[in-house]
Amino acid sequence: MEHLHFQYKTELRVTKRGYVGVVASGDLEILVEPSPNGIAEVNIRTQTEGYGQIWQAIFDRFFQTYSIAAQIQINDFGATPGVVNLRLAQVVEVIDL
Repeated sequence: MEHLHFQYKTELRVTKRGYVGVVASGDLEILVEPSPNGIAEVNIRTQTEGYGQIWQAIFDRFFQTYSIAAQIQINDFGATPGVVNLRLAQVVEVIDL
């Protein structure tokens, strides 16, 4: 199991919690909470090791579009980048951006 952590400076405060997905084969869950310090923090637990650069590229692109101050927890069970992007789009809808 690999644990990854990324931080981003952000501009938009999140006021609502959000949850999407499920930890199952080829899927993942995303939990979002407001960040108390105006910084986005992403913590990922994944069973697939060695893909840190791909995860970082996904979140670099995400935070270019959504500069949200949130604590994001991801529990991954082998999701592809397409599934990750789908879940991120869903969580953006849930937190009303």
